Amino acid sequence: MRLKHHSSPQPELSLEYNGRVDRTDEDNIAKDIVKATNSIAGGGKGISNTPLTLLVKKNGVPDLIMVDLLGITRVLVHGQPVNIYDQIKDMIIEYIKPEESIILNVFVDKTGERTLAVVTKVDKATEGLLEKVTGDDVNIGLGYVCEEAGAMAHELFQTHPLLSKIDKSIIGIPKLEQIQANTIARNIPEIVKKINDRLNFCIMELNNMPKSLSSVAEAMTAFMQIIGLAKESLRKILLRGEYEDYAVDNRMHCTARLVEMLNQYSDELHICAETDAKSNFLMEEIKILEEAKVNEISSIPIAFEEKVWSYVEEVVISVLMHYTENYHQLQLSARRASHNLTAKMKERSIKWMLELVEMEKLTDYTCDDDYLSEWNKLMASQNEFIHGEVGVLRKYPHVLSQAYDLKMRMIAYWKVVLRRLVDSMALHLQLSVFNLVNKVMKAEIVNELMGPYGGGIERMLEESSAVAVKREKLNKRIKKLRDSKEVVAKIMDSITTYGNLLTCQLVLRVLKNGQNKSMQSVFLCRWLFVCQLLFQVFRVLCVLVMW
Repeated sequence: MRLKHHSSPQPELSLEYNGRVDRTDEDNIAKDIVKATNSIAGGGKGISNTPLTLLVKKNGVPDLIMVDLLGITRVLVHGQPVNIYDQIKDMIIEYIKPEESIILNVFVDKTGERTLAVVTKVDKATEGLLEKVTGDDVNIGLGYVCEEAGAMAHELFQTHPLLSKIDKSIIGIPKLEQIQANTIARNIPEIVKKINDRLNFCIMELNNMPKSLSSVAEAMTAFMQIIGLAKESLRKILLRGEYEDYAVDNRMHCTARLVEMLNQYSDELHICAETDAKSNFLMEEIKILEEAKVNEISSIPIAFEEKVWSYVEEVVISVLMHYTENYHQLQLSARRASHNLTAKMKERSIKWMLELVEMEKLTDYTCDDDYLSEWNKLMASQNEFIHGEVGVLRKYPHVLSQAYDLKMRMIAYWKVVLRRLVDSMALHLQLSVFNLVNKVMKAEIVNELMGPYGGGIERMLEESSAVAVKREKLNKRIKKLRDSKEVVAKIMDSITTYGNLLTCQLVLRVLKNGQNKSMQSVFLCRWLFVCQLLFQVFRVLCVLVMW
């Protein structure tokens, strides 16, 4: 049950559960609670951890929450789950775990420091009461408090032959007052810490939000700053291999991912180009020679370009969306610009790769020393290879040596071609990404923003609804937390003042020893004062819970 003060003289009651709110009244509340309970837990004997909240808005009530916990079920009835005991226990512990909560008559409070026990009808059954209270038959860590009930109760504890023997230190308000004061003193520092932590977090989050733009100059400054931050982030992950901004996101470790793609590209080229040097020796070369070998692998570089630029586009859009998240119109322009730009870069790279493949088809040339080294190494095995491995050309002994030399030249040169395709791709890719980040990206975004679909830089002055709602919520939270902080500060000041007041009252107690009516008035005032403090603490707690 959540009590909430409101100014209207007419009380308002409603039931909240499963995201719905049902209005009710005092005449129908019992029936509506049963109906809501059946809706949550069904009509059987099962239970549910879904809370059913009775909201009571009434003039003059304190803002606090009271929870009616389930009783422990030890003996199952038909239709109840076998683990109902553990379910109930977990639900109870969930609600009583907070140290600032006050528990009424719950036996799982092992130390008994938060449990209040009530002894009733002591005038009807006085036999054995003294032994039960002083012997602590039920473990109540705070002990029992015998509360005064006006003049009749005071007279009863003074004149009754058995009740008069109870220690006066546990009769009436002083003991209860001491317990509550200790509880307040113990929990207020933690409440203050939680308020300060949440307040600082909200202020920091509000400060991190973009400043509201009021002029074109401010919008242009913000735009330049955003583009600068995005470019620097892309330089780190695409060019320099610095990943501190995306330490846990391996997908954004771009230089490492590009190296993996290049290695895979190289492996595919070599696998596709492998031939068996022993069977059909020289037949393939006689028929198709170099041009056919290049044609065979020409589709692999194109597929690689498609794959790489799709990945680069994904990374660029991800970074730009992060830095423009607070400016919706700029996000749209940045996304369009990224898509168009990477499409242009991909088209340019594919065109360049096709030219490179055509060059390899038309010209067989290299000045790479590795070519001669590889050819000499292969030629050193000529006699062993021809006499032991190849049978197809033995009937042509007059061309056997020349055929072997041609084959080995092709093998050595083909390794150079493959390495050249991989190295050229790596260099071209690095240059293209560098140009994208440092030269053309900013201009492309500006063109999109200022174009017919961008709306111009003035559209940045319009704050998105999501940002406006978030800013308003943060301001409300900060105000509520500051109000709560002020309430707690007043409580702490009151406790300090109250401590001084208690000292004066103790002096008066010594001076006016025996004046029972005066003492009762003093005790009553002190009790009401502590209750007032408790209500204020509850209000602060409710603010934190609702927040």
